Amino acid sequence: MARRTFFSFHYERDVWRSAVVRKSAALKTDIAPEFIDASLWEESKLKGDDALRKLIDGALYGTTVTAVLIGAETSKRRWVKYEISQSIARGNGLFGIYVHNIRDRDGNRDSRGANPLGSEYATYDWVNDDGYNNLSKWVETAYDER
Repeated sequence: MARRTFFSFHYERDVWRSAVVRKSAALKTDIAPEFIDASLWEESKLKGDDALRKLIDGALYGTTVTAVLIGAETSKRRWVKYEISQSIARGNGLFGIYVHNIRDRDGNRDSRGANPLGSEYATYDWVNDDGYNNLSKWVETAYDER
Protein backbone atom coordinates (compact mmCIF):
# COMPACT_ATOMS: atom_id res chain seq x y z
CA MET A 1 0.00 0.00 0.00
CA ALA A 2 1.35 3.43 -0.91
CA ARG A 3 2.03 5.70 2.05
CA ARG A 4 0.91 9.27 1.46
CA THR A 5 3.99 11.17 2.52
CA PHE A 6 4.21 14.92 3.04
CA PHE A 7 7.58 16.55 2.33
CA SER A 8 8.45 19.55 4.49
CA PHE A 9 11.41 21.76 3.53
CA HIS A 10 12.73 25.33 3.31
CA TYR A 11 11.60 26.27 -0.16
CA GLU A 12 13.83 29.20 -1.03
CA ARG A 13 17.09 27.55 -0.03
CA ASP A 14 16.49 23.87 -0.67
CA VAL A 15 14.09 23.61 -3.59
CA TRP A 16 16.73 22.06 -5.86
CA ARG A 17 17.80 19.49 -3.28
CA SER A 18 14.22 18.71 -2.30
CA ALA A 19 13.35 18.11 -5.96
CA VAL A 20 15.91 15.30 -6.05
CA VAL A 21 14.20 13.59 -3.11
CA ARG A 22 10.64 14.27 -4.28
CA LYS A 23 11.33 13.05 -7.82
CA SER A 24 12.80 9.88 -6.36
CA ALA A 25 9.66 9.43 -4.25
CA ALA A 26 7.47 9.86 -7.32
CA LEU A 27 9.22 6.86 -8.89
CA LYS A 28 8.41 4.59 -5.94
CA THR A 29 5.15 2.64 -6.11
CA ASP A 30 4.89 2.44 -2.32
CA ILE A 31 5.06 6.21 -1.72
CA ALA A 32 2.46 8.78 -2.74
CA PRO A 33 4.35 12.08 -2.36
CA GLU A 34 2.53 15.23 -1.23
CA PHE A 35 4.04 18.68 -1.37
CA ILE A 36 2.88 22.24 -1.77
CA ASP A 37 3.30 23.64 -5.26
CA ALA A 38 5.39 26.82 -5.34
CA SER A 39 2.70 28.86 -7.09
CA LEU A 40 0.12 27.92 -4.45
CA TRP A 41 2.61 28.77 -1.70
CA GLU A 42 3.33 32.21 -3.17
CA GLU A 43 -0.36 32.94 -3.70
CA SER A 44 -1.19 31.96 -0.11
CA LYS A 45 1.69 34.06 1.26
CA LEU A 46 0.08 37.11 -0.26
CA LYS A 47 -3.19 36.31 1.52
CA GLY A 48 -1.59 35.98 4.97
CA ASP A 49 -0.91 33.48 7.72
CA ASP A 50 -4.41 31.99 7.87
CA ALA A 51 -4.21 31.14 4.17
CA LEU A 52 -0.83 29.48 4.67
CA ARG A 53 -2.11 27.43 7.60
CA LYS A 54 -5.09 26.32 5.51
CA LEU A 55 -2.80 25.39 2.61
CA ILE A 56 -0.50 23.34 4.86
CA ASP A 57 -3.40 21.66 6.66
CA GLY A 58 -4.95 20.74 3.32
CA ALA A 59 -1.68 19.29 2.03
CA LEU A 60 -1.28 17.22 5.21
CA TYR A 61 -4.84 15.90 5.02
CA GLY A 62 -4.83 12.18 4.37
CA THR A 63 -1.08 11.77 4.82
CA THR A 64 0.34 9.20 7.21
CA VAL A 65 4.04 10.11 7.14
CA THR A 66 5.97 13.39 7.07
CA ALA A 67 9.55 13.60 5.82
CA VAL A 68 11.40 16.74 6.88
CA LEU A 69 14.14 17.57 4.39
CA ILE A 70 16.81 19.13 6.58
CA GLY A 71 18.96 21.79 4.96
CA ALA A 72 21.24 24.47 6.36
CA GLU A 73 18.39 26.71 7.61
CA THR A 74 15.38 24.38 7.85
CA SER A 75 15.25 24.41 11.66
CA LYS A 76 14.80 28.20 11.64
CA ARG A 77 11.77 28.18 9.35
CA ARG A 78 8.46 29.09 10.98
CA TRP A 79 6.30 27.13 8.55
CA VAL A 80 8.46 24.01 8.74
CA LYS A 81 7.95 24.12 12.52
CA TYR A 82 4.20 24.41 11.93
CA GLU A 83 4.25 21.46 9.50
CA ILE A 84 6.10 19.37 12.09
CA SER A 85 3.70 20.28 14.91
CA GLN A 86 0.67 19.54 12.73
CA SER A 87 2.19 16.23 11.63
CA ILE A 88 2.67 15.23 15.26
CA ALA A 89 -0.90 16.32 16.10
CA ARG A 90 -2.19 14.19 13.19
CA GLY A 91 -0.24 11.17 14.41
CA ASN A 92 1.89 11.01 11.27
CA GLY A 93 5.06 8.99 11.23
CA LEU A 94 7.90 11.48 11.18
CA PHE A 95 11.55 11.39 10.13
CA GLY A 96 14.24 13.65 8.77
CA ILE A 97 16.52 13.52 5.76
CA TYR A 98 19.65 15.66 5.66
CA VAL A 99 19.88 17.07 2.14
CA HIS A 100 22.97 19.26 2.45
CA ASN A 101 25.17 16.71 0.62
CA ILE A 102 22.96 16.75 -2.48
CA ARG A 103 24.65 18.94 -5.05
CA ASP A 104 22.68 21.93 -6.30
CA ARG A 105 22.41 22.97 -9.95
CA ASP A 106 25.87 24.54 -9.73
CA GLY A 107 27.38 21.36 -8.25
CA ASN A 108 27.74 22.77 -4.73
CA ARG A 109 26.96 21.11 -1.43
CA ASP A 110 25.67 23.10 1.54
CA SER A 111 26.45 23.17 5.25
CA ARG A 112 24.67 20.70 7.51
CA GLY A 113 21.78 22.32 9.34
CA ALA A 114 20.41 21.72 12.82
CA ASN A 115 17.83 18.98 13.25
CA PRO A 116 14.36 20.52 13.86
CA LEU A 117 12.99 17.17 15.07
CA GLY A 118 13.30 15.69 18.53
CA SER A 119 15.89 12.99 19.15
CA GLU A 120 13.10 10.38 19.18
CA TYR A 121 12.75 10.72 15.41
CA ALA A 122 15.08 8.97 13.00
CA THR A 123 17.23 11.02 10.65
CA TYR A 124 19.17 9.94 7.59
CA ASP A 125 21.59 11.50 5.15
CA TRP A 126 20.30 11.31 1.57
CA VAL A 127 23.75 10.80 0.06
CA ASN A 128 25.61 8.85 2.76
CA ASP A 129 22.67 6.58 3.63
CA ASP A 130 21.69 5.93 -0.02
CA GLY A 131 18.34 7.68 0.09
CA TYR A 132 17.43 6.78 -3.46
CA ASN A 133 17.37 3.08 -2.58
CA ASN A 134 16.25 3.42 1.05
CA LEU A 135 13.52 6.09 0.99
CA SER A 136 10.70 3.51 0.89
CA LYS A 137 12.20 1.72 3.89
CA TRP A 138 12.49 4.99 5.83
CA VAL A 139 8.87 5.89 5.09
CA GLU A 140 7.66 2.46 6.15
CA THR A 141 9.73 2.53 9.35
CA ALA A 142 8.33 5.96 10.27
CA TYR A 143 4.81 4.71 9.58
CA ASP A 144 5.32 1.65 11.76
CA GLU A 145 6.76 3.72 14.64
CA ARG A 146 4.02 6.36 14.72
